[in-house]
Amino acid sequence: MAEIPLYFVDLQDDLDDYGFEDYGPDCDNMRVTAFLDIPGQDNLPPLTRLEKYAFSENIFNRQIIARGLLDIFRDFSNNEEDFLTVMEIIVRLSEDAEPTVRTELMEQIPAIAVFLQENRSDFPVVFSEYLIPIVVRYLTDPNNQVRKSSQEVLLILLEQDLIFQHDIENKVCPILLELSAADSDDEYKVEAVSIICKMASMLSKSTVERLLLPRFCELCGDGKPFQVRKVCATNFGDICHAVGQEATEKFLIPKFFQLCSDNVWGMRKACAECFMAVSYSTSPAARRTTLSPLFIRLVSDPCRWVRQAAFQSLGPFISTFANPSRAGLYIREDGTLSIRPPAQDLDSEFASGSPTPGSSVDTSVASSTKPLQMEPDLPMEGTSTETSGFLHITSFSKGLMENPVEGSALVGAESARPSSVASAFSELPGVNAVPMSRHPGPDSWAFPGSSEDMFSNFLYWRPPLPDISVDLELLLSEAGPQEEDCSTPETVHNSCVARSEIQKVLESLQEHMMNDPDVQAQVQVLSAALRAAQLDSVNEPESKPTEGLNAVSISDPGSASDNQIALSASSSQNELSVARILQSTDPGEPPDGTSDHLETGQRHDPILLEENKSKLQDIIPQPLLDQYVSMTDPARAQTVDTDIAKHCAYSLPGVALTLGRQNWHCLKDTYETLASDVQWTVRRTLAFSIHELAAILGDQLTAADLVPIFNGFLKDLDEVRIGVLKHLYDFLKLLHEDKRREYLYQLQEFVVTGNSRNWRFRYELAEQLILILELYNPNDVYDYLMHIALKLCADKVSEVRWISFKLVVAILQKFYSNSESALGLNFINELIIRFRHCSKWVGRQAFAFICQAVVSEECVPADQFVELLLPSLLGLASDPVPNVRLLLAKALRQTLLEKAYFRNAGNPHLEVVEETILTLQSDRDQDVSFFATLEPKRRNITDMTVLEKQK
Repeated sequence: MAEIPLYFVDLQDDLDDYGFEDYGPDCDNMRVTAFLDIPGQDNLPPLTRLEKYAFSENIFNRQIIARGLLDIFRDFSNNEEDFLTVMEIIVRLSEDAEPTVRTELMEQIPAIAVFLQENRSDFPVVFSEYLIPIVVRYLTDPNNQVRKSSQEVLLILLEQDLIFQHDIENKVCPILLELSAADSDDEYKVEAVSIICKMASMLSKSTVERLLLPRFCELCGDGKPFQVRKVCATNFGDICHAVGQEATEKFLIPKFFQLCSDNVWGMRKACAECFMAVSYSTSPAARRTTLSPLFIRLVSDPCRWVRQAAFQSLGPFISTFANPSRAGLYIREDGTLSIRPPAQDLDSEFASGSPTPGSSVDTSVASSTKPLQMEPDLPMEGTSTETSGFLHITSFSKGLMENPVEGSALVGAESARPSSVASAFSELPGVNAVPMSRHPGPDSWAFPGSSEDMFSNFLYWRPPLPDISVDLELLLSEAGPQEEDCSTPETVHNSCVARSEIQKVLESLQEHMMNDPDVQAQVQVLSAALRAAQLDSVNEPESKPTEGLNAVSISDPGSASDNQIALSASSSQNELSVARILQSTDPGEPPDGTSDHLETGQRHDPILLEENKSKLQDIIPQPLLDQYVSMTDPARAQTVDTDIAKHCAYSLPGVALTLGRQNWHCLKDTYETLASDVQWTVRRTLAFSIHELAAILGDQLTAADLVPIFNGFLKDLDEVRIGVLKHLYDFLKLLHEDKRREYLYQLQEFVVTGNSRNWRFRYELAEQLILILELYNPNDVYDYLMHIALKLCADKVSEVRWISFKLVVAILQKFYSNSESALGLNFINELIIRFRHCSKWVGRQAFAFICQAVVSEECVPADQFVELLLPSLLGLASDPVPNVRLLLAKALRQTLLEKAYFRNAGNPHLEVVEETILTLQSDRDQDVSFFATLEPKRRNITDMTVLEKQK
């Protein structure tokens, strides 16, 4: 019993009552011997004495026993009978009426479990029979602190895999299901669902799906308390990840829809925050057709806080659409970006034309994924190909579909015109009547059957067809009046349907328009559209659509064409806004008639069509991209979040990676807008990620679009420049050699900072220059970078100077590794002039450190070091400043004499070095003489002794 330690941290009065006058509250641990050696104690056996104090009437005694359980197990685990007796005492102690005793006991369970696992062969039986029931029982303890402790202990045990599957299914899960039952108290229910959500990731998929998933779906219902539903919504992504894709789409997605439509805005906000995690657990088809309309509804939510959370999650949600087989960009295991080599698919070479010599061949057909007509803002669930009005030419063969564009000069041209192949395909008669079917691959459209089963001469390379677009436009303009006359009934029907849809949305938005500018703006747009639709329905039977335009054309043909374009543009923009509002408000129903009106307006407005076509892509749903691009709108900062532009900038590399190089034109304007934002935090965010974006876009797009922005960041505030500087090497290495040389002179601008006290800026510059040396030839290093290094070596802050000395050594290594001895000689002479003969002792000390680093790194041949640097180094032995001599003693004794070249007895310079060391050994400064006397071998032995003592 004398070997049982106890811990006393309670009041001194309690210690005095039991004869512990000699022990203060600072005493960390005590043995039970001290507790039991009080005069007058009976000579009881150790276990009997332990049991006596474990069930003493004094709470302090019981707390001490509970706190020292681990050491008690260590003392009694060797004897089986004693061990079982201790286990029975613990079980009885767990029923203590005092909550502090139960809390102390529960906090010792993880350590006891680990000890038993390491020392007991029957650990599973002992842990299951004695300790697990205590943890499970404490989950229903009436005291809140005891319950919190048991919850934490349960998660720790699960994380360390100390609870076996049988106990999880038969002891842990049943109590959690009981606590989360309908008749349970709300407080217990919230705690139980929180534990279920946290432990789901630690259990097997089958266990979660079989035991916990039904209860979780039940707790997500509308009739449950708000706190319970809030916990479910917050941890929804973890449950989806635990059960997998199939169970998520079958059971959880319907519940997620209910939570996203909850009347409490906090619930919808929690759903918006976990949207990305839910999206990762769904299939691409469900992500596109189901989750995307739901997210659009959250982005247009009447509550500002919900919209704020939705816009913050918009970029991460878009990133879940990333498909490496389409974007051609892969993330390796080490986190670096990888690009698919073009040799895997030769068809992309033929489809994109012959690559020019020296250009990146890592491309495929950009135009093969270009849409030929305007896509409606949202592909609605259940909408057929005919009603969507959007035709994807995804691939000409199976191989083309797997190798998307990798960013070349074609990207810039494709935004202005479709490629010759796509244009020819769009001009073939009856192309819209080709039956389409959903391809098994993710998010792609293809012809029925595989490309091997269907033969068509168009699926293979052929000379481009002649451009007959002008003739087609003439034919369409001639046939326009006849088509309009024939389609009048259909137009009237579509107009009626559109009016009814607009009226429904207006009624739903009326109750939310009091204090929300976004909703008010939507109501204004819809009201105007409703009035226009009613006016059209009244005027259509009375007059023909072409009469007004014909009257104008008689008087002024030029103004007629201008008015026609202006009217078409205004009507198209109005219909576009209405369509987006309708889709975002009710994503489950297709807006009948709106798509046709939108298509008609855009067909008659080539300017708007050309402008919108540059934003089109088929990687993600177009409404998501439209909402993301709108985050740079200044109105969003007023109605959603003042930091919305910063969130847009933060997620832009992920969105760019998802879209791929071929769709960079969709984000180019957004990036330029963010780069010129008035908030420096937005520009700082872009500056920190511009190197990642450059790796995604490749050297050609980087040189065209990112380099001008990069140059602007170089002249920005120090808070923005530091983002560029931290990854300067990563960005410069992606540029072409000629483009990279243009920054040699601009690197000198980093030495000048807006605040001279910002020494970390110059420290970062020195670190980056060490890496940048490999990007330039020795002559460029000598002409430009060497002068920056010398200036940094004379910095006022010692940290900057020390890192700059390493930069100097790296420059010397660059010269001599490239056989540029002349440049190295000139640099060494410059070092001697600037530092060896410096009037300040700091400069002379720097020279000693540089020489020591040169010898240590062996960047200068030994014979040249002896000839050029050693005489100047030994001359520091007579320096009046002890700090200089101290560093000289370290350089000679700890570095120089350890090299084989100087240990050679025949070395003519060894005698001079030893004489200098003898002089330093008799130095009047004790520190100098100590380091000059300390032998290298003795120093190593001393270091080993210190390390052994530390162990």
